[in-house]
Amino acid sequence: MLARCSDGFGMAAFAALSALRAPGATAAPLPFEPRPPSFRPKARNVIFCFMSGGVSHVDSFDPKPRLARDHGKPMPVPVKPTMFNQNGNILASPWSFRRHGQSGIDVSDLFPHMASMADDLAVIRSMTSKGNEHAQANYFLHTGFTLAGHPSAGAWTSYGLGSECDNLPGFVVLASGGVPLGGVGLYGNGYLPAVHQASLIDPTAQEPLANIQPREPDPRQRRRLAFVQSHDQQLLAHLARPAHVEAAILNQEVAYRMQAAVPGLMDLHGESNATRRLYGLDSPNRQKAEYARQCLLARRLVERGVRFVELTCLARPSESGQAGNPWDQHGGLKVGHEEMAFQVDQPIAALLRDLKSRGLLDQTLVVWAGEFGRTPFAQGSDGRDHNPYGFSVWLAGGGIRGGVIHGATDDLGYHAVHDRCTVQDLWATVLHALGIDHERLTFRFGGRDFRLSDVHGEVIRPILA
Repeated sequence: MLARCSDGFGMAAFAALSALRAPGATAAPLPFEPRPPSFRPKARNVIFCFMSGGVSHVDSFDPKPRLARDHGKPMPVPVKPTMFNQNGNILASPWSFRRHGQSGIDVSDLFPHMASMADDLAVIRSMTSKGNEHAQANYFLHTGFTLAGHPSAGAWTSYGLGSECDNLPGFVVLASGGVPLGGVGLYGNGYLPAVHQASLIDPTAQEPLANIQPREPDPRQRRRLAFVQSHDQQLLAHLARPAHVEAAILNQEVAYRMQAAVPGLMDLHGESNATRRLYGLDSPNRQKAEYARQCLLARRLVERGVRFVELTCLARPSESGQAGNPWDQHGGLKVGHEEMAFQVDQPIAALLRDLKSRGLLDQTLVVWAGEFGRTPFAQGSDGRDHNPYGFSVWLAGGGIRGGVIHGATDDLGYHAVHDRCTVQDLWATVLHALGIDHERLTFRFGGRDFRLSDVHGEVIRPILA
């Protein structure tokens, strides 16, 4: 029996690896073909500015006068367990808040450049997370689940819409900041076809994308690729569902074309000096200059049709914690947050301005978020611990109303108390702006239909344009 059946084992494995869709679903187009949205989209691309480590919302976008009034006093409400349980008294913010723009959104002095774009921001002050530890919370923010193995939001976007670019991936991570706690699985495809996982491009590396430089003359490489494809084509003739193998062949072609596309992408000589200064590429601060390069490259990527771009924060110059979570100030809050804000504030504001001036902001959705917020009480004398119970994120661009505030935390900034939002709501809203019905974007795995918004997500309609 084993001898007669053994030839079928390979095909059984292939059926699983090719990730066939649920019964009754229509055959998927090739992975890089643009796919029709469920309804008319407001955005075509996403840029995700991930603030790894957890920005303090009560020191950035959620002013709490009571913290200054009750500074040094014990918390008047029960305190839930924290990461280190070294909980002190109420800690006032070291920064002042001011109203900005016609909308009058309060932003702290940490972010003067972002504050100048207040009328383009939709600030959600009632975001919540299920994770209170970095890796767990990072997975939750990226995938909607606290455990590894699920597709990242960028992978879902690529899967749902395909790509408008035939020589670059649909999902790119600009990784000069390294990989946050949790590892590269944060950018993975999970159970989606592997073509949808992120390609990590490190602008600081001699070879920004691994193995992208040709190792042999082009004619020889072209002949080698043609030889491989001839065998793949023979295999196609014997398969009932060839689209998945055709996708693998297409991947090889895209990789071949990327050898020319990536160097052109990375070459910034065509950018004006004014643009370079706008982003801060001329900054003597290495971290700021490198983050500025990421922001400028993000604009160039969406110009080329890449669907989803994620940026990574660089370690602080005086890093005392782990490089994977540079916003994580359990002590030295003022020094740490000021260093990180200096790194990202001007480049992100410049990205918004540049997109807007080029007419791209209307079709590009920019998301700014950390994995959780910080406690209103001190850890030790001058730090804040993790707070997943209420924190702030913002969105700007395609499909989003600018100059609005949604939700609220209590007067201490501890818990979301009004229009409470979840990470699944955030991604449901992003998908909606892209023209995707988040309840219909599913993939059957292990006997269950999974989706990015899980079974909880709801579109945050008050912030939609």
